[in-house]
Amino acid sequence: MTSAEPKKILVVAESINVEDSSGSKANVALILNLRDLGFEVVVYHYTRKRIELEGIRCIQIKERKTNLLYFLSRGQRKIQHGLKVNLARFLEPRFGFSFTFLNDSKSIEKALKKLNFNPELILTLSKGASFRPHHALLGLPAHHPKWIAYIHDPYPFHYYPDPYNWSEPGYRQKIRFFEEVADKCRWAAFPSLGLKQWMEKHYPGFSQKSLVIPHQLREESDTTEIDLPEFFDEKKFNLLHAGNLMKQRPPFDLIRGFQKFLKENPEAKPLSKLILIGSAQYHEEHLEKLKGEIEQFYFIKENAAFAQVLQMQKKAAVNIILESKAEESPFLPGKFPHCIAAGKPILLLGPPRSESRRLLGQDYEYWSPADDVDKISQLIKEMFELWKRDPESFILEREDLLFYLSSAHLRDELNKIQV
Repeated sequence: MTSAEPKKILVVAESINVEDSSGSKANVALILNLRDLGFEVVVYHYTRKRIELEGIRCIQIKERKTNLLYFLSRGQRKIQHGLKVNLARFLEPRFGFSFTFLNDSKSIEKALKKLNFNPELILTLSKGASFRPHHALLGLPAHHPKWIAYIHDPYPFHYYPDPYNWSEPGYRQKIRFFEEVADKCRWAAFPSLGLKQWMEKHYPGFSQKSLVIPHQLREESDTTEIDLPEFFDEKKFNLLHAGNLMKQRPPFDLIRGFQKFLKENPEAKPLSKLILIGSAQYHEEHLEKLKGEIEQFYFIKENAAFAQVLQMQKKAAVNIILESKAEESPFLPGKFPHCIAAGKPILLLGPPRSESRRLLGQDYEYWSPADDVDKISQLIKEMFELWKRDPESFILEREDLLFYLSSAHLRDELNKIQV
């Protein structure tokens, strides 16, 4: 795409509500950076409420409610909630997807059939394990020559790396669905090199048509002053993890490392705080118990407002990226750009081979396996000593990563596409 004239891009997004998930935050950052590069962007989105993005025409897709799939989906929900019976394990091995998923996909497809915009590129963005916009695009073959399928995570769960070892109902049909996506899309984009290679291994159809578009950095997102919550004292040595704590990412070795640091460095007790913010469904009971036992530990299970989290990341002494205990991780965490933008050192806890470590560098000094309590404790001590000596100079200076996550690099990647 070498023309100086702005190009027209249609974005089909599952959600553009930045408060509902990290995936939606990533979607919006990418959309806004496309706008800033001079593209004429129109967004069709399946968010459950009206949302406007400045300078962008946003069309909310309505759910179809007068068809068989809709009534089947509501019937399935009522049975599941009322009788506590999981019908998915009976229905999805046959149909591959829930009736809700199929109706949502058809709703998106129906809306796009009325499209009054002639884009040169069509970008599908999803969140979680859904990929509804991708499923909808398969039903619109006229759009396939313009289609960039953005793949934010491995799909389906059957193809997740260890320790995410779960094969959901209907996974064989889901694999066939993604084989068709790989075959029909014109290009595929991935947030990380690791995920690109991982998915190409499982879906050879993505080979020769893939590019890496990392989660985007929004420069203005961390410039607005937002009031900090009462528990956050920016003068303290705050170690902050902001984001959901999944079942496969338990924080307890991090907490043990923090406790060991406090025990061995008693002078740090009045100055230090370990703060975890975000949903932790599988760990909540234990975390609430620890919160009552460790004075310097804060667990806030409610998701804070996005802008407030960005401000805390900017004011923290250390931002934490916690990944699973594994040999490798192809994911680029949605929080990675926010941590880079904050400009504070990152305590990276995760596999020896991961996208975060690849970007920070194999020799990045503040990395540890997620379960190495002794090393975590030692790294916290080293960071504390540097922070105590001069908090203003204890920063992360990575101009290379600021560029990699920027709209300028996004332009470079899009220039590889020949329209």
